Amino acid sequence: MDDEKFVDINSNCDAGDERFVELRDFFMKEFCKRPEFFVKVPGRVNLIGEHVDYSGFPVLPMAISQNILCAVCQNDDDIIQLKNIQSKYKGFKCSINHIKIDVPAKGTYPAWHNYFLCGIQGIIEYLQKIGETPRKGFSVAVSGNIPPASGLSSSSALVCSATLTTAFINDVPLNKQLLATLSASCERYIGTQGGGMDQAIAFLAKKGCAQYIEFNPVRATPVKLPEDSVFVIANSLSEANKAATSDFNQRVVECKIATKLLAKLTDRPWQDVEKMIQLQSEILDVEYEEFENLVKKHLTKDVYTKAELMDIFHLKEHEFNEKMLTTNTKDAKEFKLRQRALHVIQECIRVDHFCKIANQTDEDDEEDAIDQLSELLTKSHNSLKTLYECSHPNLDELVNISKSFGVGARLTGAGWGGCIVGLTDSISTCDKYIATLSDSYYDKIPHSKNFDLNEVVFATEPQNGAEIFIAEFS
Repeated sequence: MDDEKFVDINSNCDAGDERFVELRDFFMKEFCKRPEFFVKVPGRVNLIGEHVDYSGFPVLPMAISQNILCAVCQNDDDIIQLKNIQSKYKGFKCSINHIKIDVPAKGTYPAWHNYFLCGIQGIIEYLQKIGETPRKGFSVAVSGNIPPASGLSSSSALVCSATLTTAFINDVPLNKQLLATLSASCERYIGTQGGGMDQAIAFLAKKGCAQYIEFNPVRATPVKLPEDSVFVIANSLSEANKAATSDFNQRVVECKIATKLLAKLTDRPWQDVEKMIQLQSEILDVEYEEFENLVKKHLTKDVYTKAELMDIFHLKEHEFNEKMLTTNTKDAKEFKLRQRALHVIQECIRVDHFCKIANQTDEDDEEDAIDQLSELLTKSHNSLKTLYECSHPNLDELVNISKSFGVGARLTGAGWGGCIVGLTDSISTCDKYIATLSDSYYDKIPHSKNFDLNEVVFATEPQNGAEIFIAEFS
C-alpha cells in the first residue's frame, strides 16, 4: 500500500492546540459525550490558474493554515446532528436516510449545513454504487477560521470535511484521489459547477510546496517555490459567494459553449465535447499557442446571442437549454465566448511559465525568478479583470497598491470579491508590504475596524492536506 495516496490518520491530538481543546469542550457541552475523532481540512490559495479547472486544465494552488476542524462521534441511531461553534450558524438535524439539500434561490446564500450535507450525500451515493448502505448517523461540531466568501475555499473545505468524515465512519478507503473526485462532484448538489481544484488541493496538498494539479484523473506534482518567496493574502472585505449568483455558472457555460462552437467551426464533432482541454489536446491535438490562434481566428464576435447560437447549432430553445445551460443560467441571452476562451488558454500558458520558472530557480537567479513570477501574477489579474470580468473595484485597488509598492498580485478564487495573493521577496519586504496595505487600504475602510487585521492580511506558506486525528489527548 502506498501511504502517500491515503489521508493521514494521526494517533492522537495535540492538547496544546487551543482549537482542538475548544472544539472538544464545545462538542461535549452540546452532545454530552466525547468526540471519537477530528477531521481537519485546509483552505487554499490558488497561486495561478484561475477559472481554468472546470475547462479541464491544470492549476497551481497551495493549502493554507486556515482550516475547517470537525469533532465527530458516531450515533446509535440514524440521526445526523450538526453544530457550529459560531453561534450565528444555526444547528441542524436530520436522518441520514432522508437528506435534503436546498439549492439557494438566486441572490441568497446557502445555509452552512447544506455544504456539509453535500459531502455526506456524496459518500452515500458512492456506498450505494458498491452495494452498501451508510451504517449510522453521527454528531459533528464544526470550527472554521477560513473567512467565508473570501475566495479561500471555505465552502469546499466544509464539503471535503463532510466527505472525509462520512467515508471514515463507513470504512470507505481514504484514497486522496477518490475523495477529491467525490467531493468535487457532490458540491454540484448545491448548484456550483466547479472544476475540482479546491477539493484536489484539500486532499493532495503537502507542506512546503505548491501542487500542480491535473485532472481526469486527479493527480498532483509538487512545485518548489523560490526559497525567499513569501506569499501574502489580503482580504478585500467584499464578500463573494459563487452559489448565491449565476455569475460563476455563467462563466462555466460560456467556456462550454465556446468549446463546442470552436469544435463546430473547425469541422470537428461538437456534440460530445464538454471541456476545452478535450478539444485542445485530444481532438485538435495542438499546443496552447496554436489553440489560442484558433480562438482568435474563429471566435470573432465580442457577444453571441442565444438566438444566433441556436441557429448555428441547429437547436431549438429547449434543446439549447438542456445541452448548454444550467438551471440558474437558462435565462441568459448573451454570451462572451471569445473573451472567456482567450482568458482560459492564456492563463494556461501563464501556469506553464510559472511552473518552469519556479522549478528552474537556484540561489543565483532567485531574485529575477521572483520578478518574473510577480509579472505573471499581474498579467493574470489583468486578464481576469478585462477578459473574464470577475474582478471587483476593491480587488483592483489592492492590486494597484501592490503594484505601486513593487509587488505582483492577483485576485484569487472565483472573484467578484474575496482576496488577492501577492508575492514578496523576503520577510522584511512582506512586513513592509502588509503595513502599506494597512495604511493605504484598510485604514480607509470603516468596517475594517470590525476585523482583526492579522486575520485579514497575512503571510502564508504551503500546508498539509486533509488529516484525521483520533481523539486521545496526550
